Amino acid sequence: MIKFMLFSLALASSLFIQSCTSSPGSSSQELRVAVIQYQHETCTFCPGGDTQTEDWTRNRPYLTGEEVLEAGDYIEGFVHSARQFNDVELVGINSPDQVYGGSSRSWNSKESFDHFMKMIIGDLEKKMPVNGVYLALHGALAVRNVPRPEAEIARRIREVVGDQVPIVGSFDLHGNEDEAFLKWANASFVTKRYPHYDAFLQGGRSAHLLYRMMKGDYVSTTATRKPPVLTATVLQWTGQSPSMDIMERARRWEARQKDTYVNVFYGFPWSDVPDIGTTVQVITNNNQHLADSIAEDMAEYIWRVREEFASGRFPMPDEAVGKTKKAIGNGQVPVVLADYSDRPGDATWILRQLIDEQVTGVLYATLRDEGVLEKLKLENARAGDNFDMNVGGFTGDQAGSPVRIKGRILFFGPKWSFENMAAIEFGENNLLIITPTYVQITSPESLRFDPVNPDNYKVFVVKSRVHFRRGFDETGYARTILVVDAPGPWFGTTRLDALNYEYGPISRLYPFDGQ
Repeated sequence: MIKFMLFSLALASSLFIQSCTSSPGSSSQELRVAVIQYQHETCTFCPGGDTQTEDWTRNRPYLTGEEVLEAGDYIEGFVHSARQFNDVELVGINSPDQVYGGSSRSWNSKESFDHFMKMIIGDLEKKMPVNGVYLALHGALAVRNVPRPEAEIARRIREVVGDQVPIVGSFDLHGNEDEAFLKWANASFVTKRYPHYDAFLQGGRSAHLLYRMMKGDYVSTTATRKPPVLTATVLQWTGQSPSMDIMERARRWEARQKDTYVNVFYGFPWSDVPDIGTTVQVITNNNQHLADSIAEDMAEYIWRVREEFASGRFPMPDEAVGKTKKAIGNGQVPVVLADYSDRPGDATWILRQLIDEQVTGVLYATLRDEGVLEKLKLENARAGDNFDMNVGGFTGDQAGSPVRIKGRILFFGPKWSFENMAAIEFGENNLLIITPTYVQITSPESLRFDPVNPDNYKVFVVKSRVHFRRGFDETGYARTILVVDAPGPWFGTTRLDALNYEYGPISRLYPFDGQ
């Protein structure tokens, strides 16, 4: 329902009003549009080694063309809008599925990138000719020896389709981009909300603009600026200033200026790539002066609010658990403790503190420990069995140390596309969910499965920075929200200057530039 409400708003925008010179119902020559997906938010500082082809193909070898047309919110929005035009034929191109482990996975190997690009290009060549191309990307894909992967994707596709075929891409606002993508593509659309409620909307906007370009009704003219600001993702929540003000400024420009699209990438600092940090992209209809002036204004504004945008303090686990106990005593429950810095998913700082202070009614969702799950599998574990194992704390100093959990298995088996996951009861009405990879829980409803009822718990621990607000905060479900820090200068925290960047120019980006 939310997706279609967002689309209804899009219909009222100037984008739709001026969407094309011919109406959606008019039919002339059929326009074939290739639809391609290649998305990954790459944490190059995460342990575990390079991400290989087999990590991308663990669930399935690839998405077939037909499967691509149903793959995620961006594409669903694009397809929904494109199918309103009677003269458009959508041509799904074989594309990589989601990588196993998601954004906890490190560098993509060059071999895996070339494998999937060969697959994409081969299928595209078979299905030529096309009149337009839509790319559902992320922006923070990091590949060994490929400095700007999304631009390289667009370049290779441009070689196939030629100079006259428009290419439009949609992106996550955490993308690391500069002007390189728009050298090969004609336009980009970036989410303006974090959590990304508007992915469906940006996919739909991509469809309308691509249609206009195919009809010759829009001459894409772009401007890119990179204000030298680098922020941790926990600071980028668009429910607070100045992040909300930056995105509102972009929307205001779009509302004031006909045929203008303003994108802001906040960047993904956990990818050690040369184009990390904030980026502004502006697209106009054959008006370079307007594109440049808006891009300059947006970049200047971001620089003006840089201090508030790049700073924030969050309580350490001991302080956060102390505040949790007070909230419980005052009836301000449920409490959500957001373990914002834990990218690998096995950090135990908050779990240990909750146990030490004997907090009850805790649902910890989730802790990554594939080793524990493998042991349970080998032991033919089942619900009702006793549980006595060390859990978590195995990926390095940033994860803390393993915690001994003694309790009873409430659930063990397939769930959430995993072969096995486990729910362990321990202490007084506490539940620990163990998964084989990092999992970001965004809603209490995702935790509602037999025999688990999230409403029976007073405290939730989630491995999330902002996305959890979708279901726990902005719905009013949780009475108390605490984003919790970790006691060290590790990747995942706001202390980005503690990281050993090899390619990312952190020393030239505020607030790590020494100015």
